[in-house]
Amino acid sequence: MNDADAVTAWINAYVRAWNTNDPQDIGELFAEQAVYHTAPFDPPWRGRGQIIDGWLGRKDEPGETTFDWRPVAVTDAVAVVQGTTVYPTQTFSNLWVIRLDEDGRCREFTEWWMQHPA
Repeated sequence: MNDADAVTAWINAYVRAWNTNDPQDIGELFAEQAVYHTAPFDPPWRGRGQIIDGWLGRKDEPGETTFDWRPVAVTDAVAVVQGTTVYPTQTFSNLWVIRLDEDGRCREFTEWWMQHPA
């Protein structure tokens, strides 16, 4: 299930979890057997528990970032969004590939990111 409303709701929940680092907020984003690719060719985090542990192992501090995004493509099978993440001393461009299940939880997530020049 990917439609513009579902993708927007999921990203809003993702940003909320990003800013709370609450394991329940993080876990609610993902299907039990979800796969989260932190980079396209790195080994993914597999399953909700590993995703929560991986997330918390490299968490950002609440309020440390801003994230602006726009959809690139949304189909029944996949959503692709382009974003910009701004930290106090760094800015990154992001490309996310999101596959939601029928309950609006992510079953597969892949992110690409590039740091802007200083």
